Amino acid sequence: MPKRKAVQAELYSPDAAGNPCLNGGKCGACGYVFFPPQRYGCEACGAPPEKLEAVELRGRGRLHSYATVHLHQGKDIEAPFTVGLIVLDDGPAIRAMLTERTDAGLAIGDRMASVLVAAGTDADGNEMVELRFARAEAGR
Repeated sequence: MPKRKAVQAELYSPDAAGNPCLNGGKCGACGYVFFPPQRYGCEACGAPPEKLEAVELRGRGRLHSYATVHLHQGKDIEAPFTVGLIVLDDGPAIRAMLTERTDAGLAIGDRMASVLVAAGTDADGNEMVELRFARAEAGR
């Protein structure tokens, strides 16, 4: 039976309900939370790699800044598209594409939530999904 698979499985994966779980990390020495995951040691306190642990990040936060790209030479994505810097409630700030193609209606401080969007199918017929951020509904 086909299932949903992440295009970048090292960064995120769908949970049982189909919501994105972001793969982050946390330093056991100082508590620093980071994304994307890495295994080189803590960038905040310098603790060795064995002090790092994997953590799931909820993918909710506030929009800190954004930019709309109107001209793009790459063939993998069609312009315009909008990229945002989201400060997650769990700690780290991440850059990600937004579901809105332009910045119309966006405001600094908007609540944002991670979502998975269809990105085609793989050779086995599984639906491939990519991580994006969308404005969260009021109260979320």
